[in-house]
Amino acid sequence: MSRELVTPGWPPLGVERREWTSRIDPGRLDVWERIRIARPYDASVPAFIAPLEVRLEPETAAIVASASAEVVRFDAEMAAMPVPMPAILLRSESASSSQIERLTSNARNLAIAELDLGSRQNAELVVANVRAMQRALDVGTGITRRSIIETHQRLLEHSDPEIVGGLRSEQVWVGGSDASPHGAEFVPPHADRVSALIDDLVDFSARDDIPVLAHAALVHAQFETIHPFLDGNGRTGRAIMHTLLRGRGLTRHSTVPVSSGLLRDTARYFQALTAYREGHHDAIVAETARAAFAAVSNGRQLASEMAAIRETARASLVARADSAAWPLIDLLMRQPVVNAERVARELGVTTRTARNALDLLAEAGVVALASTAKRDRIWQITAVTDAMDAFARRAGRRANG
Repeated sequence: MSRELVTPGWPPLGVERREWTSRIDPGRLDVWERIRIARPYDASVPAFIAPLEVRLEPETAAIVASASAEVVRFDAEMAAMPVPMPAILLRSESASSSQIERLTSNARNLAIAELDLGSRQNAELVVANVRAMQRALDVGTGITRRSIIETHQRLLEHSDPEIVGGLRSEQVWVGGSDASPHGAEFVPPHADRVSALIDDLVDFSARDDIPVLAHAALVHAQFETIHPFLDGNGRTGRAIMHTLLRGRGLTRHSTVPVSSGLLRDTARYFQALTAYREGHHDAIVAETARAAFAAVSNGRQLASEMAAIRETARASLVARADSAAWPLIDLLMRQPVVNAERVARELGVTTRTARNALDLLAEAGVVALASTAKRDRIWQITAVTDAMDAFARRAGRRANG
């Protein structure tokens, strides 16, 4: 994509004074708080980045090139695995992105939530993140305003439906008091600037003259700076990184769980976003490249463990060649907790056939009943949930309920 680029350099955020009208009953605030929030506040004014020339320091460019080569190799390796690693890594990336926002669920609870049988709230939020991540991958070759809004909608349509479907129309802020943006750690741009900034971001995302991994990092950082939604900005912003990685061909088959790499040191990740807002764009690019290296290493270990689990399961099973138990093993690799209805739907068999297949795997010691309730009997393959929780621990995510 050809364009006229402006002088190199990444501008820091500007600031503008905005009047604040509190919606809180004054009687609930002390006199000093009433005086403080009656004053104007400072809102950020991000630059338009679509025409900016992107120049990386040699050290940053080198780590981006090395990390990109590793991502390409990893993507090809995952496509050749005997287990459905793309689906497994998509779930792992979604869980890691959620954990950055302190939303934690172990693999078992996450799998139960995907059965829609009722589960813990955090697990349901992580499942929503899986849907948002999948939407981000499915939108095609480019990021659009519509794809951004739809990704956000998939994330929060069940838990917070009143704030989805469009860009925010009010001020948001990060940190500080819930009463007002005064004294907040970061105050994104006023709502009346958001629409034009998103259009500029879409234009920037369409460029093809920036190394893909660096491009994704900068799109993410600018998105987080704009903060176009009332909630869910971090998870949405990390999801649309994968739209660009897939759209520009760095990944073709699988999801590189970059968020698991960012999760290793969230303080450094947030510091890199702050540096971006101060005009130092190399920091977030380098941090994203380092995260990709860590994600590839962790993902390879998970893939090796999953392949070994599949091999052990197949060696343990004694069944006819046409038994549904054989393809059920592969289903269990990506959906480690199932009920007969889910198995029947996924494999295209009757519920009775599904139950027979589950019984065969239970006799072989591959699965065990996780619930004995007659109406909602569910089976799990503990080796798979243990492997996914181990991936999470290596990334830094706690594997509690």
